Amino acid sequence: MSLPSNTSATEVLIAGAGPTGLVLAIDLARRGVRHRIVDRSERGFPGSRGTGIQPRSQEVLDDLGAIDALWAAGGPCPLVQIWEGTTRVGEQRIVAPAEPSPGVPYDEVLMIPQWRTVEILTARLEELGGRVEFGTELTGFDHDADGVTATLRDAGGAEQTVRAEYLVAADGGRSTVRKALGVAFTGEQVDPRPVLIADVIVEGELLDRDHWHMWPRAKGGILALRPLENVETYQVMASFADTSYEPDPARDATPEALARLISERSGHPGVRTGEVRWASVYRARAAMAERFRTGRVLLAGDAAHVHSPAGGQGLNTSLQDAYNLGWKLGAVLRLGAPDALLDTYDTERTRVAADVLRLSTSVHQADRAAGNGPSLRGRETHQLTLNYRESPLTREMRRDLPEGALRAGDRAPDAPCVDASGTAVRLFDAFRGPHFTLLAVGDTECTAPDAAWVRTYRVGGGPAADLLDTEGHAKAAYGSGLFLIRPDGYVGLATDDPADVAAYLARVAG
Repeated sequence: MSLPSNTSATEVLIAGAGPTGLVLAIDLARRGVRHRIVDRSERGFPGSRGTGIQPRSQEVLDDLGAIDALWAAGGPCPLVQIWEGTTRVGEQRIVAPAEPSPGVPYDEVLMIPQWRTVEILTARLEELGGRVEFGTELTGFDHDADGVTATLRDAGGAEQTVRAEYLVAADGGRSTVRKALGVAFTGEQVDPRPVLIADVIVEGELLDRDHWHMWPRAKGGILALRPLENVETYQVMASFADTSYEPDPARDATPEALARLISERSGHPGVRTGEVRWASVYRARAAMAERFRTGRVLLAGDAAHVHSPAGGQGLNTSLQDAYNLGWKLGAVLRLGAPDALLDTYDTERTRVAADVLRLSTSVHQADRAAGNGPSLRGRETHQLTLNYRESPLTREMRRDLPEGALRAGDRAPDAPCVDASGTAVRLFDAFRGPHFTLLAVGDTECTAPDAAWVRTYRVGGGPAADLLDTEGHAKAAYGSGLFLIRPDGYVGLATDDPADVAAYLARVAG
């Protein structure tokens, strides 16, 4: 193939530097995979849009080294204050907490505006030696059996050609890459009512900052105001009962228009608003690409699926797409795994995305039916029970398992243990990093009565630690046997025969 003289080469080109693209770039950076991540914006996504990070996603971000900074900038989900005009009707919880368990280190949703999440993930990528090429747009590409040739254009109009082994489209619901591929994006409108969302400074003593304030019966449509964490702005969400109305941020999201809307719907006269930092309009829709892989091009995040925001599933499903894909790209590009391993990204994540679309739509419909405020989001929204039991990568080799037992394909639980020096450690400390981990959980006699050894190996790097399960939590979570934990924290193989481990790794990890 003849390429322009100014062609540069990389292994993975990522189009889009939202949470999806950034998580993938971070994962590739720690694996030593050469990549470029480009975004046509000048400084990253500016709005609060995806604000809830679920417990499972927090485990992902813990592994990637970003969770402490995210919690420092965010906070727990506040109670919802329901209003009828100027009258406080009552408080309600919007999200059920996770069941307290040694296996679940994060038991509540983390609320943080998306622009701040993007900032923190960008900083984490830079710590690992990577960077986002802002002001750089993917304007076209060709793909063949060996890779992708893409054209990039910078803010000044200069173009360059990049040859990559793989292209990952994380360029949003209107993905130009998906459209260029001709991949069908089918779905349905979940709600015909338009919704205006804006980040704005609300002045005066109208509302306290300890609640998420909602007027579910406001004339003209629902109004919700949520104080954003550790910043002065509120997120304003206003739906319009008139489905024929077409909100326009240039007209409806000026400070004067927002002040008028809040006053009219809340019954509080004289609301004053300051700077509007960001505004957008959407109609809730659920749609999914018919496939997430086309040769050397892969779709991730909103480019692959869009959801109703009800239930806080979209951003979380998107960043877990990237987490699933990152280790597989690393295995193919660095460990000699077959290219066919990437087919399992499509197989695993299309099934998950379809389930999440159904869940988001059902939560949205429950909210509409409730009428007096949002419905309670159940623990299924935490994404801790998502599994890959039906995946071609899953091998459950044990027999006669009791009902409710952990099985291959399930999320690998955490557990508190003690190392040889007596220091408290978590299983997640052993899992942290880009490697497979082999757990050998058994009843070997040891110095502590009624305790079992949990022997952990970093696959490819020798024994990592011998841990003592002094309280029996690892044993209760896993049972006995050998458990090969994938780099994305799921049990790939569960067996009693060590020979199965080598066979599995030869197939999956090269």
